[in-house]
Amino acid sequence: MSRRATISALSVSAALLVGVAVHEGYSDRPYLDLVGIQTIGFGRTAGVRPGEKTTPQRELIFVLKDLEGRKAAIALCVKVPLYQHELDAYASLAYNIGTTAFCGSTLVRKLNRQDYAGACREILRWNRAGGREVAGLTKRRQAEYEACIGKNLPAAVMATADNGEAGRGGTQ
Repeated sequence: MSRRATISALSVSAALLVGVAVHEGYSDRPYLDLVGIQTIGFGRTAGVRPGEKTTPQRELIFVLKDLEGRKAAIALCVKVPLYQHELDAYASLAYNIGTTAFCGSTLVRKLNRQDYAGACREILRWNRAGGREVAGLTKRRQAEYEACIGKNLPAAVMATADNGEAGRGGTQ
């Protein structure tokens, strides 16, 4: 395995983009997620308008831009180098829970202490929506955890297609 690198030297990988799309599921029209937020496409919540219709191509562009923004936000709070698969796991988590929650988490505190294994284990805690455990989020977090520890690369990120259940509102 190569050496860890600064986040700025890493990229939004194809495995990350596809993994997020698979986990989030797709809807060409707005719906309410598990916690009541208007959502469309591959889990997009920003700028959703009632009655809007979209396409997978348009939404993949939104996901890519969103992930690039999340990578930049992660770089502001994570001060240690990462492997690409670690960034992929953390960016997938941040896409689902938000970068504010991600950056304020115990996971980031452990990561910045170079407790890489402990930080990866923290991913598993984020399997709730609206205060209840969600099976799809549990599967997604397991896949993100496995990606984080480098298990079954690159398949771990995409291993748990869940028809979008894991994309609908994850919290700790």
